[in-house]
Amino acid sequence: MRVKQIRRWILLGRAESFDAMSDLPKDLRAALAAEFTPLGTTIRKHLIASDATHKLLIRLHDGRHIECVLIQEDRRRTACISTQVGCAMGCVFCASGLNGVERNLTSGEILEQLIRLRNLTPPSDRLTHIVVMGMGEPMANLDQLLQALEVASHKDGLGISARHITISTVGLPAKMLRLAESGKQYHLAVSLHAPNNALRSKIVPTNEHTGIEAILQAADTFYAKTGRQVTYEYVVLGGLNDGPAEARELAQLLRGRQAHVNLIPFNDVEGLPYRRPTTEALQHLVKTLRQSGISVKIRKRKGSEIDAACGQLRQQVQREAMATAGTKM
Repeated sequence: MRVKQIRRWILLGRAESFDAMSDLPKDLRAALAAEFTPLGTTIRKHLIASDATHKLLIRLHDGRHIECVLIQEDRRRTACISTQVGCAMGCVFCASGLNGVERNLTSGEILEQLIRLRNLTPPSDRLTHIVVMGMGEPMANLDQLLQALEVASHKDGLGISARHITISTVGLPAKMLRLAESGKQYHLAVSLHAPNNALRSKIVPTNEHTGIEAILQAADTFYAKTGRQVTYEYVVLGGLNDGPAEARELAQLLRGRQAHVNLIPFNDVEGLPYRRPTTEALQHLVKTLRQSGISVKIRKRKGSEIDAACGQLRQQVQREAMATAGTKM
């Protein structure tokens, strides 16, 4: 009974201390507070952008850090969460994997990101959507992720519809097929970033071990099993994957598939040599895809002044820590 009360207070009552759990006996609250904390993470930094985007740098129990973001637009409250400390996929444009992967997150650490972000909203609000697009490769930590999402989507949890949850992947075909077989109505997003294997292997090194063909086949199976349209994420890197030839190849690759393309203009990251595409290049990509009957949109840039792209704030804090340590030495 007490476990259910505590669980309800954390998930539904937004309690971040035992003292706030008013229907627990006072002596029990004191005893719990002496030994435990309701949440195992702490907020190291909290940044707020002018567009009401919130970014949290969260400290885990072992001193490592992860990031999560709350994106607010009209009545949508979208949580973008991480699944790993760092990332092993090595995408050349991404700050998350600059130092590799340190470990997987537990289901509790994944769920706590959602709780922390939900608690930033007014009491009358709630999270409406989840995108698993933060630090790490979600499919590489699929078991823990699915456990966390089971609670997030439950009516006695955070009550977020499975159809409003998107899991992103660079493309691990075996895990994509496992997700398809899970029976869940989660949405799948594939980080494609290039229309051919030669270019994709330069941008996403793990492509050398999989290849676009196997990834697309797994995505097609996902659609056949779930009926859920697959989204293809395409980070647009100026002068690298945004030319007319790449646009035509991408259209040919996805023609005839139940696909939607999200074009994501590159966010500048300190230490990386890539640049944002021109408006003309973006518009040509859109036009070419639409002429082939492919649904496409350019993702809005949110939280730009607080480095809302995953991994950037963590890198900044790590640089500051190294500088401080160097000064002390």
